[in-house]
Amino acid sequence: MTSTAIVIIDNREPRRIVLECGIPIWIGRDPACQIHLDTPSVSRKHLCFELTGEHLRVTDSSSNGTIVNDVLLKGDSRVFEEPDVSLVAGRHTLRIRRVLHNLRERSEPSMLPLQRPEQARASDPGLTAEERRRIRRRLLDQLDLAKLDRAELDSDIMRDKVIAALRRILSEDEAHARQGSMLDAVIRDLADEVLGLGPLEKLLADDSISEIMVVDCRTIFVERKGRLEQVPLSFTDDDSVRAVIERIVTPLGRRIDESTPLVDARLRDGSRVNAVIPPLALRGPCITIRRFSRKPLAMKDLVGFGSLSGEMAEFLSCSVKVRKNIVISGGTGSGKTTLLNVLSGAIPSHERIVSVEDAAELRLSQSHVVSLESRPPNLEGKGEYSIRDLVKNALRMRPDRIVVGECRGGEAIDMLQAMNTGHEGSLTTTHANSPKEAIARLETLCLMGGLELPVRAIRYQIAASIHVVVQQSRFSDGARRVTSIAEVCGINDDGEIDIRAIYEFRLNRVDAAGKTHGTFAATGFLPSFLDDFLTHGFWGESGLVCPS
Repeated sequence: MTSTAIVIIDNREPRRIVLECGIPIWIGRDPACQIHLDTPSVSRKHLCFELTGEHLRVTDSSSNGTIVNDVLLKGDSRVFEEPDVSLVAGRHTLRIRRVLHNLRERSEPSMLPLQRPEQARASDPGLTAEERRRIRRRLLDQLDLAKLDRAELDSDIMRDKVIAALRRILSEDEAHARQGSMLDAVIRDLADEVLGLGPLEKLLADDSISEIMVVDCRTIFVERKGRLEQVPLSFTDDDSVRAVIERIVTPLGRRIDESTPLVDARLRDGSRVNAVIPPLALRGPCITIRRFSRKPLAMKDLVGFGSLSGEMAEFLSCSVKVRKNIVISGGTGSGKTTLLNVLSGAIPSHERIVSVEDAAELRLSQSHVVSLESRPPNLEGKGEYSIRDLVKNALRMRPDRIVVGECRGGEAIDMLQAMNTGHEGSLTTTHANSPKEAIARLETLCLMGGLELPVRAIRYQIAASIHVVVQQSRFSDGARRVTSIAEVCGINDDGEIDIRAIYEFRLNRVDAAGKTHGTFAATGFLPSFLDDFLTHGFWGESGLVCPS
């Protein structure tokens, strides 16, 4: 006998699973499990469910037990006649919906539509924002969480205590007690708000999301595959958003208050966070989280995504290996940092690298890497270390290469001097819409350095220091591509910096679905440093070949 089950984990995309009588479907932390939950609070083989006749048997094998339809199941089995079962395993809430044979023609599709935010709020089991605040206050009073440090709050034991306390608080209210398993999601959300990042926990667990944008406490957008969409999640109030921001920035030694109402930070997984609070944010505290792939991307991945051609990838890898100074230019969200990470992978492992960032997000694969991060001033206005301070200090650390996350101020002049004084092969990024505009922006940034150099001297410095400018662009359909690779060829007769494109992306058309189509092509211009490729053996009869 066979049947079908639809499994929804943490209110995310449903999964359709075929059930065969007597064959268990395992849920757990072990990668061999059919449903893999990579969370410390979940046991390696947490539980299984299987088809027994027309019924569903759930068996717990975990250390802490599983809450099944609002009843704790620990080391035991239970058979359910109803087709809908709700589970709480560690930090995850699962819903198993078995599609009966006589209902197969009316069964749900494998992809269920996402609720609209107003629908999600309407389905909240009777908990208003004021009730949630009242429950949270009672919880804080009972457990005295304010006295605990961050490590204690992160422990699974504390989470179990919080969940148990929430169940006890809600059970004292008959109206809420009658809701039964409908409160599982609310309990999890309240626990996340008290101990973690609230509704952001669900979004951070979704690998398909590349950016999370909290507009205000009731409005959250995400980016998937370059497209923005609103999700049916929200915070209880502005105080909850503010608490999440402080939970992020405090361990990093940063602060956010009315005198410093914006901050850049990072999460433990390396995601970049920007937060702004009133009076600057008029609608209430807002958060923007830029996420990166858990598995670092390689150049072959970018080629597979269509971000650049194989020939362009070989050219850039060779340029890094022969120690050419490269500037990656592009707009916000165009993929500059991702490309910088990928290019840094071509740096030989025996070289010493010093990286400098505002909020550390680069993940260099080499073992000999020193990572420096800027620091804002403290409450007394002291202790600030800017990007420029760190670039100057990096020069005293005997680096073979310097990687600066982004040049956005006077540190540009120090970076150029480093590139031109024995630190060839360095990498950085900047905001601009074309290689020509990138060079013009670098000129402006150098003028901000306060050295009062004439523009002509700055241009000679740029022309002598930078070899290649890579332009990264984001298209209307969300696709991110390298649209130009250009060489800086020196100063022309008019006293301006001469830039020649080596490769370009040519947009051909936009189809009815809004998808962009185009081709990568060489312009025919041969860079002046081809001799370096020949010297290192990167050019043969078959053309450009960069050994891995």
